[in-house]
Parts: sequence; C-alpha cells; structure tokens
Amino acid sequence: MKAETLADRFSSITIGDDIPDLVRGPMTPVHLMRWSSAIENWHRIHYDKPFALEHEKLPDLLVNGSWKQHFVVQGLREWAEPDGWLLRVAFEFRQMDVVGSTLTAWGRVVKTSNVDGLGYVELETGIRNEHGVESTPGSATVVFPLTMAVPYPFPALS
Repeated sequence: MKAETLADRFSSITIGDDIPDLVRGPMTPVHLMRWSSAIENWHRIHYDKPFALEHEKLPDLLVNGSWKQHFVVQGLREWAEPDGWLLRVAFEFRQMDVVGSTLTAWGRVVKTSNVDGLGYVELETGIRNEHGVESTPGSATVVFPLTMAVPYPFPALS
C-alpha cells in the first residue's frame, strides 16, 4: 500500500468509532475442552461440570481466561491488519463467563495521535455476554505506519 492510502486510513479513524464486533457462541463444553487441550490447561473448572459446581461452587463451567484474551486480540487484529500493528493490550477479568454464553469482543476508539510518522489509536475494549454484561474490560493501542514502516523492535514509549 502507498503511504497516502495508509495515512487516509488513519485519518478516517475518529474518536468514538466502534471496531466491528467479533461474536462467538454459544460456548459449549466442547469449545472449552478443545481450548484447554490446545494450551494444556487442565484445571477442572473448564471441563468437569460436577467438580465446577459441587467442589468449586461455581455457576457452571468457566470460559478460559486465556481464550478471552485471545478473543479480544483476534478482534483487534482483524480490524487493524494488514496495515496496523497491535502495540499494547491490557485486560481485567471482572466477571465469570460460563458455558452457554454468547460472547462479543468489542472496541471503541478513545484517542488518536500522529507521532513521528506513526498513527497511534488508543481503544477501550472488552467482552460482553448476550445480556450485555461486561466481563473483561481493557484497553489497547494500535499503530499505523503513515510515512514509514512500523519499526522493529519498537522503541519504548515514554
């Protein structure tokens, strides 16, 4: 892509813009087990319903925190790429998400800035369930090259 096209993309991003939602679900025990297996997280609260309910006193099987992190990053990358680069992402796990939930990863632009040929987009992010309950609020910074390629390694920000 030409630098003008990248600059045009960045200049079209405004505070308050929502990035496209990413929706998954309803989450099934099979989803949770496959993720647990893939990352070798064998905590029984993700796949053993009697253990989760009776021993741990949870409302149901829990969606893995690492899956939720991946889910938010996937939504951000689908919005930003191929031009943008995910610089930072942060999460807070405030509510449990359980099997049967349909989850939506979302993001909203809260600030933009142009620094040394790079366009920075700061977003608030999160995951909400089908009832609108926010479980995983967070933030992210995406960088768009405007007049130069995104440097690697990326310089530390002050």
